[in-house]
Amino acid sequence: MLAESLRHPGIDLTEQLSISPWQFCCYLADTHPVLLHGSKNPSITTFVPRRSYDRNPFGNRSAVFAASDGIWPLFFALVERERYRLSLMNACFRVVEPNGQRSIPYYFFSVTSTALPLHPWSEGTIYILPRKTFEQHPLRPSNDATYEIQEWASEHPVQPIACLRVHPNDFPFLAQVRGHDESVIHERATLNPDGWPWVDEP
Repeated sequence: MLAESLRHPGIDLTEQLSISPWQFCCYLADTHPVLLHGSKNPSITTFVPRRSYDRNPFGNRSAVFAASDGIWPLFFALVERERYRLSLMNACFRVVEPNGQRSIPYYFFSVTSTALPLHPWSEGTIYILPRKTFEQHPLRPSNDATYEIQEWASEHPVQPIACLRVHPNDFPFLAQVRGHDESVIHERATLNPDGWPWVDEP
């Protein structure tokens, strides 16, 4: 399927899938030099760098952003940010051991708590992008581990290789999405910028 996409860029692979979209996307991210981007727009032919405002300096710039993970982009493809007033907190990373071995991915997904009961999800699109113009988020060392964040950025326009349509029930962690209070998060982030994700454990 990927070979066919390279011959015919922009092809929609949805009807060709024989496994779940998240499984297919994880396979691609783990085995091919591609990245994935989730969007509500089903007809993007060229991604152009756009200004993104983020607490993390890597994401606080003008770029095309994508992920080297098959599940994280589903969150962005499915959440209804225009229809509902909400903010997002999310992450995807692997722990890198001193010997270079990488862990399985770890995820965090949260939307504004007042929007969560409204089920703010709808159909979206996952785009498969070539990796060649992207740079990955630098490794992030901490006291007890080193984290590899699965975020990449390109400061150049990018043409998608292929796409596929996804629905809320394609997201395997939909039931695990958390809710947060924006005012509380803002206060805690101001007091402790390194305390992400600034939430109380249940």
